[in-house]
Amino acid sequence: MARNIEIKARMSPDQVDSILSKVMSLADQDPIEIHQDDIFFACPNGRLKLRIFSPIEGQLIFYQRPDGTEPKESEYVIAPTSSPDLLRDALTLAYGQVGRVTKTRQLFMVGRTRIHIDEVESLSGHFIELEVVLSEEESAEAGVAVANELLEKLGVSQQQLLAEAYIDLLARELPTRP
Repeated sequence: MARNIEIKARMSPDQVDSILSKVMSLADQDPIEIHQDDIFFACPNGRLKLRIFSPIEGQLIFYQRPDGTEPKESEYVIAPTSSPDLLRDALTLAYGQVGRVTKTRQLFMVGRTRIHIDEVESLSGHFIELEVVLSEEESAEAGVAVANELLEKLGVSQQQLLAEAYIDLLARELPTRP
């Protein structure tokens, strides 16, 4: 499976412009804006989500990653699909949906690191996520060092780091529906 080192943080409102400016100065190119609709399915040994970009473009993503505020290793498989709605229906029938995350993402590349500036529907504020892509033979520690260096350059403190995925934050922060 492919691997990366991931870390996510909530930005304070007064940080957004400053961090965005710093990311833009480090980025290899202009950002790409992406609208994502992620549907999560029951999965006993990791997470399974269907990421829908349009009626004819999506990705089925399986990943395994521990929760924790520190940069952590994630193993994943991505399978593209040209029939995301049909795949969503089949997976819903087979496994059942457990949640949905809709977000607008600005994707920046800084070397081999994907930096996302996210606005998540139904969650207040802005978030930053780093994904340091690891080569097959590379240690997780090497990726953690890159992530920590970038966090320092961007001015993201340890207190801002999040242990959970967006789907978990939504489940915790949104009132339950009867």
